Amino acid sequence: MIAEHLPILQVVLPLLAAPVCIFLRNPRAAGALAVLTSWSALGIALSLLREVMSTGVVSYAIGDWAPPIGIEYRVDIVNAWVLVIVATIGAVVTPYAITSVESEVDRKRIPLFYAAYLLCLTGLLGITITGDVFNVFVFLEISSLSAYALIAMGQRRRALTAAFRYLIMGSVGATFIVIGIGLLYVMTGTLNMADLAALLPEVWDSRTVKVAYGFLGVGMCLKLALFPLHLWLPNAYAFAPSAVTAFMASTATKVAVYMLLRLFLSIFGRHFSFEVMGLDLILLPLALVAIVSMSLVAIFQVDVKRLLAYSSVAQIGYMILGLSFASVTGLTATLLHLFNHALMKGALFMALGCVVYRIGSVHIDAMVGLGKRMPYTMAAFVVGGLSLVGVPLTVGFVSKWYLILGALEKGGLWMGVAAIVLVTSVMALVYVWRVVEVAYLRDFAGDERVREAPWSLLVPTWALVLANLYFGIDAVRISAVARGAAEALMIGIGS
Repeated sequence: MIAEHLPILQVVLPLLAAPVCIFLRNPRAAGALAVLTSWSALGIALSLLREVMSTGVVSYAIGDWAPPIGIEYRVDIVNAWVLVIVATIGAVVTPYAITSVESEVDRKRIPLFYAAYLLCLTGLLGITITGDVFNVFVFLEISSLSAYALIAMGQRRRALTAAFRYLIMGSVGATFIVIGIGLLYVMTGTLNMADLAALLPEVWDSRTVKVAYGFLGVGMCLKLALFPLHLWLPNAYAFAPSAVTAFMASTATKVAVYMLLRLFLSIFGRHFSFEVMGLDLILLPLALVAIVSMSLVAIFQVDVKRLLAYSSVAQIGYMILGLSFASVTGLTATLLHLFNHALMKGALFMALGCVVYRIGSVHIDAMVGLGKRMPYTMAAFVVGGLSLVGVPLTVGFVSKWYLILGALEKGGLWMGVAAIVLVTSVMALVYVWRVVEVAYLRDFAGDERVREAPWSLLVPTWALVLANLYFGIDAVRISAVARGAAEALMIGIGS
C-alpha cells in the first residue's frame, strides 16, 4: 500500500520534481508542477500527523535495512508537527510565487527558480523527518545550497552579496555540525538518533561528548540565526525575491529550531542539557538580549523587509526563551511559536510582495497612502502586524500567553522575564505602527495608476491572514498538539 511509504514519499516527491522543472523550461508549466508537488507534500504531512496521533511513532527503514544499521525515517508527534508547518507554508507560497516571480526573476531563470525552491523544500522536509544525524547534515546542505541560489535571484545587486554572506556563515555552521556529528560517531559508533539517545548516557562524562555538544549547539544556533549569530539573516531576507523571503522566514529557521530541540532534548536528553551543561543559563540571556535589542533595531529601519527581518531575529529569541524555561509549558510556547510565527511572518512578507509587485519598493516612504490604493494588501499587513504584537484573537497572543504562563510557573526572578515579554510586545507595536501610520494617515502622492495587487497574490496572502485569526480564536487543537510534542521532547526520543 502507498500509505506505508508516505515517509519516503514526503522527501522523494519534491526531490524528483525539482529537475523536471528545469526540463519543462516553460515557466508556467514549471510553476504548475511546483504547486502540485507542494500540495502533495502537505497532504502527506497531514496524513503522517494523523497517523502519529492515532497509532504512535512511525518508523520507516530505507531499503529495508533495519535501524540502527540502515537509515531510518522516524516520525513522532514532534517532527510530524514541524512537517505540517513546513508543508503548509510551501503549499501556500508556491501558487503565490507563480505571479510574484514573473515580476522579480528573469523569465529564463524561472524554471531554475522552481527547481531550487523544490530542492529547498526537500531539504527542510528531509531534515525534519530523518532519524539519522548524518542524514540531517546531507539535507541541511541541500536546503542551504538551494537557498543561496534562491536569494541570489533577487533583483538588486546586493542580493548576490547577501547570498555570499549567507554562504560563508552557513558553511561555518555546517562545518561545526558535521564535526559534532563525527565526534558523536567516534564515541558511540552509531548515527541513528534513537540509538544515540540510548548510548550517550554511558559516555556523558567524556570530554569528547561535551565538545560535540558545543559544536552542534553553535552550528545550529548559527543556522537558526540566534543572536549574536544572526548577521546573515537581515540582508538575506531584504534582498531575496518576495516569495523566497516569505518561504524562508516561515520555514528555514523553524526547522533549525526543531533540530536544536531534537539534539538537546531527544538525543542528549533533558538531564545532560540542563543539569550537566547548564543550557538554560546560556540560552536565557541570549534570548532576552535578542528579543530586546532586535526589537529596538527594527524600530529604526526604513526598509520594511529589513524591519521584519530584525523582527524575525527577535521572534527567534521568543522561541529560544521557551526552551530556556526547561519546562513543558515553556516548550509548548516554543512549539506553538514555530507554527504561529510561520503564519504571521509568512502573511507579512507576502503582503510586502504584493507591494513590491505594484510599486517596486518596500521603503517606508514609498508606502505613503497605500492604505487607500491597496486596501486588501495593507489590511493583510495590519492583521499580520497585530499578530506579531500579540493582540488577543490572533495566533501571536497564544504564543506569548504560554510564554508568560511558563515564566509565572517558575516564579521569583522569572517574573521579570514575563515583564520583558510584555514590554517587547509594545516595541513590536511601535515598529508595526510606523508602517500603518504612513499607509493610512498620510495622503498618497505617487503614481495614480497604482492599484490593488492581483488576486493570484492576494488569495494566498489572505489564506495565511485568515489562519492567523482562526487559530488565534480557536487554539485548542494546535495547543494540544504542541503540548503533546513538548511532553514527548521532555521524555525522550522513544516517546
